[in-house]
Amino acid sequence: MAEHTPVCDFGWKAPGFTLPGVDGKTYSLDALKGPNGTLVVFICNHCPYVKAVIDRLVRDATELKALGVNTVAICSNDAATHPDDSFEHMKDFAQEHGFTFPYLHDESQDVARAYDAACTPDFFGFNKGLELQYRGRLDESGRDPAGPDVRRELFEAMKQVAETSQGPRQQTPSIGCSIKWKAA
Repeated sequence: MAEHTPVCDFGWKAPGFTLPGVDGKTYSLDALKGPNGTLVVFICNHCPYVKAVIDRLVRDATELKALGVNTVAICSNDAATHPDDSFEHMKDFAQEHGFTFPYLHDESQDVARAYDAACTPDFFGFNKGLELQYRGRLDESGRDPAGPDVRRELFEAMKQVAETSQGPRQQTPSIGCSIKWKAA
């Protein structure tokens, strides 16, 4: 069932984390923070919404890096119930799609809970002070292929954050598959 993200809570501070990456390194939020902003994205490998946007996310992350905005992707899904989201499959997914940013494994799901992540993909766009400025969607395409003139909402919002430290006040929530939580 499709889930929507909540409205942006402007100024909410990014919780810190330290997680393993598919490249064998361990990353902290402080080390990943960009000089003009940071984009934290909760994704997974099997979600049709993620699969539909992943190549555009890689494109946008590459272009945002040139503006001083760093991107990090985190997979928090329960790999016991969704084996396609295992750490080994995460490595393959990142390589297959040419990730230019760290892809981290949140096996405990503590980071997803700290961020109150709702779905995959779930975009958290922070300014240079790690204050939330964007909690919208990548673009209007959802699970469909993007048309040639689709507005790049995430990219435009994070470009604005990089330039002004403020996100747009009008944001459309992201939609995707729910986070696959472990049984209590």
